[in-house]
Amino acid sequence: MGPNLKIMNELKTIQAMGFSLPTPAYLFGAFLFSILGLAAYRYGRKTSLEIPKWLGVALMFYPYAISATWLLYAVGVALCIGVYLYRR
Repeated sequence: MGPNLKIMNELKTIQAMGFSLPTPAYLFGAFLFSILGLAAYRYGRKTSLEIPKWLGVALMFYPYAISATWLLYAVGVALCIGVYLYRR
């Protein structure tokens, strides 16, 4: 049994258990919004603004709770808009 066949069998087993791997679009969005969240968190700490700081924390960690790609982008854009509005 070659290494590729073994990996394919493992993927089929994982999918049979009800799990699925994230798409590249999901991984890109999770990475993008986590980086933006880190920037918002640092900005909030630097300027002593609570709302941008906590929205940054939310941006960094919400991808762990959402599995749909479209929802990941919708929530991420909404949180980024919130950071933009409360940047005073």
